Amino acid sequence: MDLKRSEIVAARKRTADILDRAGIALTPYERETIEIADFGLGDLQRQGLEIVTCINTDRYCAKELVLFPGQTCPEHLHPPVDGGLGKMETFRCRSGLVYLYVEGENSGIIQAEVPPGSEDYYTVFREIELRPGQQYTIPPGTKHWFQAGERGAVVSEFSSTSRDEYDLFTDPNVRRIPIVDEAI
Repeated sequence: MDLKRSEIVAARKRTADILDRAGIALTPYERETIEIADFGLGDLQRQGLEIVTCINTDRYCAKELVLFPGQTCPEHLHPPVDGGLGKMETFRCRSGLVYLYVEGENSGIIQAEVPPGSEDYYTVFREIELRPGQQYTIPPGTKHWFQAGERGAVVSEFSSTSRDEYDLFTDPNVRRIPIVDEAI
């Protein structure tokens, strides 16, 4: 399913409002270009991510990630690209609560809810809970996924160069780069 232009406009406004409340100022250009990613799954509220790319060069990247309440970024990894190691990223929670899952020993019952119908595509369950001021660094090539708590979350991402088009998702139905249906 493609995102409708009206859905993007509404999600951008909601995202900008969340960032305003978190004390993160955006330029007019950033407000207009907030990336709304539904991953081609057609359920933005459940599986999606809102992204403001502050900078992305051949050396480093900084983004603000917004997750609506209970929203999940699907499981994926950042593979080696052009002889590089793949993206290493640090997530720092700015507001809300984030449940981050990475490869490693399962810590027992997880606090997030795997999106119904997608259970086969979530395979890593080592849980890291991030609250405001806490951060975690994900090594290159590590499978991971994350979900906001019941009030949503804002996460600052600091990483090596981002090449989202190369991300490898566990779910073969995921389409990282969104297609927009211009119909309202």
